[in-house]
Amino acid sequence: MSAAVSHARPRWILRAFAELTTEELYEILAARAEVFVVEQSCAYLDIDQLDRAALHLWAPPPNEDQRVGAYLRILPPGARYAEEVAIGRVLTRGSQRGVGWGRALIAEGVRIACARWPEHDLKLGAQTHLTHLYAEFGFAVCGPGFLEDGIPHTEMRRPR
Repeated sequence: MSAAVSHARPRWILRAFAELTTEELYEILAARAEVFVVEQSCAYLDIDQLDRAALHLWAPPPNEDQRVGAYLRILPPGARYAEEVAIGRVLTRGSQRGVGWGRALIAEGVRIACARWPEHDLKLGAQTHLTHLYAEFGFAVCGPGFLEDGIPHTEMRRPR
C-alpha cells in the first residue's frame, strides 16, 4: 500500500442499528472479531445487546476489500450508563494504524456524541495503555483500573 493511500483522510459513515445493511453489520462484526478476539486473544461474547441502541461510526480503508478500517460505537444516555454517553468498541485495523486514523476516529466520535447529547458527559473504558490518547480529547481517569477479558482498562470521563 502506498503512503498516499494509507494517509488518505477517512470517509466517515454513521448509522443507527436499524439503518445498517446486513453487509455493513457483517463487516463491523468481522472487524471487531479480528481486533478484539483474534489480535488481542480474548475469547468473549462481543454481541452484547447494546449494538441495537448504538450509533455505529466507521470509515472504509481506501482501495482495500475490507469495508471497515476504523470503527467505534456511541451509546446514548441510559443504554450503558444512566447519565453519560458511552463510546466503545474503538478499533483501527492494522492497515490504517500509524497514520492518524485512530485520532481522527476519536475526534469524530466525540464531535458526534457532543452534538447529539450536549447536556451529557462522555464515558469510556480505555485500555490502560491508551489513556494518554483519550486524554488528548478531554477524557480524564475517573475510577480505579480494572481487568476486562484479561486486559487492564481504566474508566475515563469527558465533561460536557
